[in-house]
Amino acid sequence: MSNFSTTIRDGVRFSKAWPKEAMLASIFLEHRVINLIPFVNRVMPALAVITVLLPCFARQPEMLPQSAIFALLFLAAPFHLFYWLGRRANRLLSPSLANWYRELHHKLSMAGETMKPIVSKPRYFELAYTLSKAFNRFDKGFVIYGS
Repeated sequence: MSNFSTTIRDGVRFSKAWPKEAMLASIFLEHRVINLIPFVNRVMPALAVITVLLPCFARQPEMLPQSAIFALLFLAAPFHLFYWLGRRANRLLSPSLANWYRELHHKLSMAGETMKPIVSKPRYFELAYTLSKAFNRFDKGFVIYGS
C-alpha cells in the first residue's frame, strides 16, 4: 500500500490528466470531483476562519477547541478529494472499461497518435491519459462505449 503523500501526488497528477469534458460527468464521478476542487479551495478556508471566530464573537471560549477541530476538518477537505482521486487513479478498470480502453488505444494507434504501450491491467490513470488523447484527436462521438 502506498503512503499518504504518494497517493495525494497521484491524485493531483490524475486531476491534471483527466479530460475536462462535461459529457464524461454522466459516466464518471471523477469529472464532478475535479470540478469540486476549486470550489472547496475557495470556500473551506473561509469556513474554517468563521468556525474559529464564531465562539470568540459569541463569548463562548469553551467552544474554541471544538471549533478548531472543525476548522482543521474544513482545511483538510481538498486533501481528502486529492486522496480519493489518487486512490481512484490506481484502481484497476472494470472488464468493460478495460475493453473500452483497449479499443480507444487501438483506434488512437491506428490514427497515428503516439501512445504509451498498452497495459494488460489498466488503471483509471491509463484511461485518463487515453481519453485525453482521444478528445484531442477525435470528435466527441467516441465517448459512447460498449458499441
